[in-house]
This record gives sequence, structure tokens and C-alpha cells, in this order.
Amino acid sequence: MYTLPSKLKLFAIIFMVVGAIGIVSGFLTAPSTTAEVKEMMASHGDGHGSDHSAAEESHSTNENYNAEENLGDEHAQAANEHGENAHDSEEAHLEHTLHQMQNRPWSALYIACLFFLFIALGTLAFYGIQYAAQAGWSPVLFRVMEGITAYLPVASVILFVLLLLSAFHVNHIFHWMDPELVDPNSPHYDKLIAGKSGWLNVPFFLIRAAIFLAGWNLYRYFSRRNSIKQDAADDNSWFKKNFKMSAGFLVFFIVTESMMSWDWIMSFDPHWFSTLFGWYVFAGMMVSAITVIAMVSIILKKQGYLEFVNDSHIHDLAKYMFGFSIFWTYLWFSQFMLIWYANIPEEVTYFVTRIEDYKLPFFGMLVTNFVFPVLLLMNSDYKRVNWFVILTGVVILAGQYINLFVMVMPGTVGTSWFIGLPEIGSILFFFGLFVFVVFTALTKAPLLAKRNPFMKESKHYHY
Repeated sequence: MYTLPSKLKLFAIIFMVVGAIGIVSGFLTAPSTTAEVKEMMASHGDGHGSDHSAAEESHSTNENYNAEENLGDEHAQAANEHGENAHDSEEAHLEHTLHQMQNRPWSALYIACLFFLFIALGTLAFYGIQYAAQAGWSPVLFRVMEGITAYLPVASVILFVLLLLSAFHVNHIFHWMDPELVDPNSPHYDKLIAGKSGWLNVPFFLIRAAIFLAGWNLYRYFSRRNSIKQDAADDNSWFKKNFKMSAGFLVFFIVTESMMSWDWIMSFDPHWFSTLFGWYVFAGMMVSAITVIAMVSIILKKQGYLEFVNDSHIHDLAKYMFGFSIFWTYLWFSQFMLIWYANIPEEVTYFVTRIEDYKLPFFGMLVTNFVFPVLLLMNSDYKRVNWFVILTGVVILAGQYINLFVMVMPGTVGTSWFIGLPEIGSILFFFGLFVFVVFTALTKAPLLAKRNPFMKESKHYHY
């Protein structure tokens, strides 16, 4: 049995506390009025803030003054109207920026929550694949996978609460939830969003989320229960139940995962869509999950556990990390190249926005998700070096966080993005929570699924 080290427990709690402080600070420092926005933009001197606005205001004032002096009353009145329009435009810009800045801490919290949920969910899918395929190499890693999936129920509750807060307009990160956008009598009516309202409406959105989360968690609960019962069984009946259930779950998963990606990520840009999006999210989810499986296995082995896990198991996990990194890159390029080459305005704007406003993270994620894994894991021998796999894993996880960041932030905060207290605090909090839940779950059952019919093959597996 695994015993949770007190240092690791303390480490996780400290991360949660520090992260919570960062999250709260992010909400407290978010502006509440346009005056605060103007002051913040002036202090940053970012060029599109009050410096630009002040120049406009000065230009408008000079125009008005000259018009009143030289062009007579009629032209002066027109100039005054021009000045008022410029002022209204500035106020509209400040109001828009205010909403973006208020969305930022919510978006940071949402991204971090989704990132760690995806790790648990991807691990659950990988676990189901091993059962359905009756894989002989992986049973020694089953309890590690079950420990990681223990985070899924916790993440599911937190995420559903965040979705509820969005649905009740506590935050406004989902733009399409604004009822005025689907009201034909409203000046803010959006024909495209109204056309999608059969799918993008709050009640159906929440019902779908509940179905997704319930289905995933039910499979997680019963597969874990059956796995534990198999340890004390006299036959393979519980294994066979897991085999059949896993095959059904994988069908449910691949359908719901695609719909989940449309709902929880793609709908941040409700005018845009991609038929590859579900697969793209799936690839990122799987490479993150397999990376964490490898990292947790290496950590446990270093602590003196998992003596039955050898270099060949780590080598195979590293091969999956390498393979899914290539698969992710293939899907990224396929989606980007076809949309960019076709140059259809309503499609290409998705990438134009990200290249113009998110240049560093947009191209940075290609380096961390493709270049680094390829260079570090190309050599077969390196896949057996534990510290090398850990190093590559850290880079991959950072890249996948940036990938999620770039998918969500442009639709919620626009150009008002920054990686600061809300983002770092959210990552630290959910990382601490993830470590605490996962390593606590590992103490609840033996780290070897003893009665699995493929266990002997798995113990003596060599590549």
C-alpha cells in the first residue's frame, strides 16, 4: 500500500493556499468602473489605452475650437457633434475593455479548471482503451491511472459550478448567453448567434454538461469498483464486466468529447466553427493525460513503489507522448492550413485575431507541443531515461496549458490578456488540489491490480 508522504501533503496544501490568494487578488484588482480602466491603461501606457484616447480628445478639442473660430455657428455645431461622437466612441471602448478585464480572472479560473479536468478525463479514456484492447503491457499501471481519474469527480463539480455561474450571469465569459443577442427587437441582435440558439441556449447547454459529466463519472466509479473487486475474485468475471463496459464507454466518450469541445471551448467564438475541433481538443487532452501517467509513475517508482514497473513501461508511455504530440501537430496544421489558405473572412478571423494579439503564446505553443517533444523524444534510448521524460513532460504540459489559453482567452478577454496573478494563482490552486486528490486516492488500494488476467505478462513486459 502507498503511504502519502507528509511533505507531499503539505506541499499540495501550500500550493492551494498560495493559489487561492492569487485567485482572490485577481478578482479584487479587476476594475469595476470605466474610470478605473482609464487609470489602469494610463499607468501601463500601452498605446491603445488613454494615451490614444487623450490624443483623440485633444484632436477633437482643437477641431472644435478652430471650427468655432473660423467656420461659423453651423460648422461649430457639426464639430461639436463630432466631438461628442468621439467621446461616445471612447466610452464604448472603455466599457468594452472593462468587461474584458472583469472576465480575465474568471477566464483564468476556468482554463486552469478545464486543464486539470482534461488530464483526468484523458487518463480515463486511456484506461478504457487498455481494457477494451485487452492490452498486456499496461495493467501494472492501472492503479496509477485510477488514482489520476479520482480527480475527475472533484473537477466535475467545480466546472459545473462555474458553468452555472455563467448561466446565471454572475460572469460573462460566454458571450452568446446574453439574451439580447437572440432578441430580434434588441439593437444588439446577432443573426448568426440567433441561428445557433437551438443548440446554444442555457438550459440545453447545462443539460448536456450534466449528461457528459455524469456519464464519465459513472464509468469511472464502476470501473474502479470492479477493478478493486477483481483483486479478491476467484475468476475473471469483474475483468470481463470492465471489458464490456469500457467498449461502451469509449463510444460514449468520443461522441460527448466532441460535443463538450464545442460547448466548453469553441462557443467562446460563437461565429466560428471547425469540423476538426473535437479531434484537436482530444489530441491535446490525451498527450497531457499520458504525460501525467508517466510522471506519476516515475515519482512513485523513485519513492520505492511500483517495483514491477520497468524501463520498457516508461518507454512505451514516452512513445505515446511522442506520438500524440505529432498527432496534435498534424491536427493543428490541418485546421490552420485549410482555413488560412481558403481565406474565408468569417473563418480566417479566428487565426488572424490570435496571430495579431497573441503572437507569442500562439507560436510558442508550437515550440512546446511539437519542436521540444520531437527533439527530446525522437531517440529511443532517451525514452527510457526517467529525468528526461519528466523534463519533456513539464514542457508538454506547459504547452498544452498555453494551447488552452489561446483557445479561450481571445473570445473572453480579447486584447486585455496577461499572464499574472489570476492565471498563476489558478494554476497553483488546481495543481495543489490535483496532487492532493490523486496521491490521496493512491493510498486507498494496493498499487498492483493483483488478479488482472494479464498481470503476469505486464510484469515481465520488455520492449
